[in-house]
Amino acid sequence: MADISETITAALAGNRGALARLLSVAECGDDRLSVIESAIAGLVGKAYVIGVTGPPGAGKSTLINQLLPRAQAEFDRAAVLAVDPSSPFSNGALLGDRVRMQGDNLKDAVFIRSMASRGEAGGLARAAATCVRIFDACGWPVVIIETLGIGQVELEIMNLADTVLVVLNPGWGDTFQANKAGLTEAGDVFTINKADKPGVEQTRTDLLDSLALMAARPLPNVAETISTDGTGVDELWDSLIEHRNRLLDSGELDSRRARKRQQVLHKLIADQLDQRLKDALATDAGGELLASLADGTQDIQQVVRQLLAQISQSSP
Repeated sequence: MADISETITAALAGNRGALARLLSVAECGDDRLSVIESAIAGLVGKAYVIGVTGPPGAGKSTLINQLLPRAQAEFDRAAVLAVDPSSPFSNGALLGDRVRMQGDNLKDAVFIRSMASRGEAGGLARAAATCVRIFDACGWPVVIIETLGIGQVELEIMNLADTVLVVLNPGWGDTFQANKAGLTEAGDVFTINKADKPGVEQTRTDLLDSLALMAARPLPNVAETISTDGTGVDELWDSLIEHRNRLLDSGELDSRRARKRQQVLHKLIADQLDQRLKDALATDAGGELLASLADGTQDIQQVVRQLLAQISQSSP
C-alpha cells in the first residue's frame, strides 16, 4: 500500500494529479479505499456541499458553470462532481457534463470531475459520498454536486448536500407533479431557469402552491435565472449563501450533517450486505437454497434465515 499512501500525501499537499487518482480509486472501490478513508477520517467536515438537481435538460450544467466564479470569489476554490447516466446495456457513460462546465479563466481554482452513475438508483454514483469526503479532506472549501435528475427515487442528494438547489424550467409540471417528484422535500433553494421562456409566472405559482403545503418549514427562496447569459445568477448565489448562513447561525448545519452521516453509513452497510448476499447466492450452497425454495422443501423465511447465517459466517 506504499503507492496509495504516497498518493494520499501528495493529494493532501495539493497535487491535482494525485487527487484525481484518489477519486479513481474511490470509483473502483478496491482494498485501497479503506486506506484512503482511514487517512482522511479526521480531515473532513469543513466543506460546504451544494447539490444541484432537477429534470434532464433544465440547464443544470450551464448554471453550475455560471455559479463557479461566484463560488471561487466566496471560497477561493471550488470542486464540482458531475454524475452522468450510464448505459443500461454497456454500462458506459459519455461524461459530457464537464464539456458545459469549463470553469472559464479559473484554472487551478476549480476542479471538475465527471463520474458515471453505473446504474445506481438515487441520482448519484455509489462513490459520490467518498469523493466528496476526499475533496473535503484535500482542502476544497465548496463542493458542487450535479445529479442525474430528480424523480421519486432520485433524492439521494438530500443525504449528501448541505444545501439542495432544484433547477426547473418554465412550464414544468403542476403542483401534483412537483409533489409526486419529491421537489418540496428535496429543495432548500429553487430556481426557474431559462426564465426568458414563456410560462415563468405560472411555474412560480405552481411551485409556491406546492411549497406552501410544507407548513413545517420556512418557504424556500425561488430565483429566476438565464444560465446562458448569467441573468439572476448573483441573486441565486446570494440565496445559497443565505441558506448556508441560516444553517450555521441556527446550529442546524451540525444536526443536519449528523443525520446525513447516519444515512450514508446506513447506505454503505446496505451496499456491503447486498454484495455479500449476491456472493452467497452464487455459491453451491446458495444454489441449493434457491432450489429448495423452488421445489417447496423450504419456505422463504427458512431460506432467509439460512442466507443471513451464511452471510454472518463469511463476515471478516
